[in-house]
Amino acid sequence: MKAAFGDFEFDTATGELRRGGVPVRLQSQPAQVLAILVGNAGQLVTRETLRDAVWGAETFVDFDKGLNFAIAQARAALEDSADNPSFIRTLPKRGYQFIAPVTRLDKPVMDTPTRARLPLLRWGIGVAAALALIVGLWLWRSSTSRPSDAAHTIAVIPFDNETGVGDLDRYATNLTDSVVAQLTTSGRDRFDVIGNALVLRTPRTQRDLVAIADSVKAGYVVIGQVQRDEAHLRVLAHLIRVPDQKHLWVVRLERPVDGNPMPAMDAAQQISSEFLGKL
Repeated sequence: MKAAFGDFEFDTATGELRRGGVPVRLQSQPAQVLAILVGNAGQLVTRETLRDAVWGAETFVDFDKGLNFAIAQARAALEDSADNPSFIRTLPKRGYQFIAPVTRLDKPVMDTPTRARLPLLRWGIGVAAALALIVGLWLWRSSTSRPSDAAHTIAVIPFDNETGVGDLDRYATNLTDSVVAQLTTSGRDRFDVIGNALVLRTPRTQRDLVAIADSVKAGYVVIGQVQRDEAHLRVLAHLIRVPDQKHLWVVRLERPVDGNPMPAMDAAQQISSEFLGKL
């Protein structure tokens, strides 16, 4: 299905997203998730439905982090906000809803499916989008002049919550996902971004940045911390070049300790902007 919403046009079969006719880069899993949400605009799509359609019912990966990353990246591509959404609304503990009006650009080839047929449709959309994106990505990589090598790859390691406050674990996770999404969107056609590889979640005390970067073929690594002292709640983000482990840049963001931390998306935008400006 080819659909239009806001300033965007989206092909749910191929995962191609355009804004004003200009392609907007979107990775495979976020594109599949967006296809399912757009295909069921106005309806609740549960997290379990998205898991079955995109990752498979028998998945053994960290599904929650994978879905959070996919939603964050889809929102970044749409320049949407989780707090004041125009496109993707979160229904806590239930799932997501695509809330923007959707106009179908092609004629339907069959009647609107009943609720009983929706799970099959979701599965079909996911498979079709995955196959189309695999072919499209292969063609794109074959045609582009930019090599996909370590010099053009950034690995983002999950930010560490060093505050000792358990409530900030979720903030650190959301911040990591938002940084991955912002680097992917802002650095498209310049860098590949890796943010969900298992090796990136190695505990801090066991991390070997050179070995991690080598395993994912990355030339740059992003690490970060959420910290707290008597006066401030602080986010630190480091851009490190490997294998020489040279610090190229550090972003430091602070808020009073008695206030709320900077919204994860705002912090990620500043971190992404400063890092990409140094590369």
